[in-house]
Amino acid sequence: MSWKKHLLITGGAGFIGSHLVRLLVQKYPEYAIWNLDALTYAGNLENLKDVEAAPNFHFIKGDITDAGFLHDLFSRQHFDGIIHLAAESHVDRSISGPLAFVQTNVIGTVHLLEEARRQWADALEGKLFYHVSTDEVYGSLGETGFFTEQTAYDPRSPYSASKASSDHFVRAYYHTYGLPVIISNCSNNYGPYQFPEKLLPLMINNIRHRKPLPVYGDGKYTRDWLWVIDHVEAIDTIFHQGRKGETYNIGGNNEWKNIDLVHLLCQTMDGLLGRPPGDSASLITYVRDRPGHDRRYAIDASKLQNELGWSPKVMMAEGLAETANWYLSNQGWMDHVTSGDYQQYYERQYRH
Repeated sequence: MSWKKHLLITGGAGFIGSHLVRLLVQKYPEYAIWNLDALTYAGNLENLKDVEAAPNFHFIKGDITDAGFLHDLFSRQHFDGIIHLAAESHVDRSISGPLAFVQTNVIGTVHLLEEARRQWADALEGKLFYHVSTDEVYGSLGETGFFTEQTAYDPRSPYSASKASSDHFVRAYYHTYGLPVIISNCSNNYGPYQFPEKLLPLMINNIRHRKPLPVYGDGKYTRDWLWVIDHVEAIDTIFHQGRKGETYNIGGNNEWKNIDLVHLLCQTMDGLLGRPPGDSASLITYVRDRPGHDRRYAIDASKLQNELGWSPKVMMAEGLAETANWYLSNQGWMDHVTSGDYQQYYERQYRH
């Protein structure tokens, strides 16, 4: 079949990436969607079982830090667009092992930029390198104000520093080489298929098993929460309609203090599990604060709304109930993830 576009999605077996791959495979049957993932601890092909047989879905196992592998891949396949999500993304892991974040988030991104520059050197029309980043590059806010696309970078953790560096390289390739790029910086995502090191699936799983619910510090750290499907719909909109060389902030208009969100989740879970009110909240345990913990993030996404017409559809009460329901209805997925059994899926499905 002659495909209208060949799109490479890096990190497409991860949390946000799998939702994006599913959206693109189903919405654009005329596009060939190439999912590149190293299948490290957070990459899970079970996330994509519902689309893996689609004729326009292709999976490639590989590591963006391997320059030779990428060169061979780009020599064999011609991509019209790259949506780059592959990243180490957990702040706690970056504190204990920062070099892995430099390798994947900085060096891996530059390897991809170099291959895109080489492949598109003679024909930039219709090409795009879309880099998915985070609001954490902006640092920490006080009680008021919002991050805009003009906010100065002020990363406070090895994770956010590595993402800030990758953002700078993407912009440098635009200004130095004319590579067509777009960057988006998003707020905290939540929803189905998120690896249970992150706040909400961790809490859901711990409530299910009546384990302590660890809350950092005083619990008053504030985040803007974005329903993951809203996020990938924004990525789709920006990829097809955004202006080259621009940055777009993607936020949920949905600020919550961690402790308030955990209490709402506890109420939701008590109802879903048939437990008495307050049962889950009794598991809340305050733990030593994370080093360099940013106090507040909040996104101003008005540029994206005004230019491209996108705005979030799902607010926390609705999204949290749907998220909790999904994890409780897919306990096999959670059990596979927490036991490590999911890592055998590739061998079963793709090694013939």
